Amino acid sequence: MAHRGAKGCIDADEQLEALWRGIIEQAEGELGRNCVNQWIRPLRLVALDGDQAELAASTSFLADWVERNYGLQLLRLLQQAFPGLRRLVFRVEPDLGGGRTIPAGSADGSAGRNAEGTGAAEAGDGEDERGARLFSTHLDPRLTFDTFVVGRPNELAYAAARRVAESDDVAFNPVFLHGGVGLGKTHLMQAIAWHVRETRPGCRALYLSAEHFMYRFIRALRFRDMLSFKEELRSVDLLMIDDVQFIAGKDSTQDEFFHTFNALIDQKKQIVISADRTPDRIEGLEERIRSRLQWGLVVDIHPTDYELRLGILQSRAEAFAARDPRFVVEPRVLEFLAHRINDNVRVIEGALTRLYAFASLVGREITLEMTRECLADLLRRADRKITIEEIKRRVAEHYGIRMSDLVSARARRIEQLRETDSQL
Repeated sequence: MAHRGAKGCIDADEQLEALWRGIIEQAEGELGRNCVNQWIRPLRLVALDGDQAELAASTSFLADWVERNYGLQLLRLLQQAFPGLRRLVFRVEPDLGGGRTIPAGSADGSAGRNAEGTGAAEAGDGEDERGARLFSTHLDPRLTFDTFVVGRPNELAYAAARRVAESDDVAFNPVFLHGGVGLGKTHLMQAIAWHVRETRPGCRALYLSAEHFMYRFIRALRFRDMLSFKEELRSVDLLMIDDVQFIAGKDSTQDEFFHTFNALIDQKKQIVISADRTPDRIEGLEERIRSRLQWGLVVDIHPTDYELRLGILQSRAEAFAARDPRFVVEPRVLEFLAHRINDNVRVIEGALTRLYAFASLVGREITLEMTRECLADLLRRADRKITIEEIKRRVAEHYGIRMSDLVSARARRIEQLRETDSQL
């Protein structure tokens, strides 16, 4: 490929690379090695044509940043070799992310282009043999679609998660999963991450808990590395934030989340969020974030029913039996547990784990009698009856009133007024 320079014709890419290496060395003397390694060295000089030089970058974020902050210095250094140069032009080449990277924009004052960033991997991040980027905190290898038991309470959430994991198209954005503790939100989020890693080479996915999002944000502030933090989050194709309710009330973190959310939506990148309640019920969440979380598909994961609990127990029992064939659970034991334990999935799985541990340590067969003995505390809690007095107490606590007000003449009068108002 021929490149026309301001002083004749340069026929070899090697000459452009040699020229660019010289520019980088000079830039190190002016800007410092750390700055150059982070922002300038990833660029590549790809063309000299007439009065302009063309630089390539792997992300628009990188290109825009270099153009705004170092464009004039780079132009001046290039003009020392080619006095006829008048401007720098940047283009985005995402494929450069695997090796040398490059930024986008225009050093003559024109607006830079939008692009993606590459992000900085940390412990737990990596690239598999297919080249698929998977940025994450900690992914549990057990939390995949294959181990997720589907029933009526969670079938819509499961279908939405599969759609996100399997499709390059962004049909719903964001996808917001909500439900109580232990109903499978985190399982589905991590299942998406694992599926993307296995089946979609090149897709950059970032899975974070809200707590880890906040930790990274605070760390970036502390070490004055906000640009790297912003680039990492804005460079992904798929962003997943788990338990977003934990950023409520934290103004600076919410502000960064808001801008990250908008940047990815503008780039038509997929966002998946989970929380323990609907966006409108998360106290301390900014209204601008609340409204954006309700833009796309909001999916409720309902509490488990008997069929789903039994399916989960059967699936886990099969997994235990595969590891140690000596421990087999009678079907009536699983049916008994599905009827008696109505808590979340973690409690159900924990009960079965306790049975297997008890059987292996004591050397007893898992029978219905042994189950009653081993899980006596869980069964007592499940048998506890909810009384009218307890309901009154919980309602009074929730609304911040006295229990006596619930049955007072004043309360009845308020109810009558509400009924009258609703009829008008």
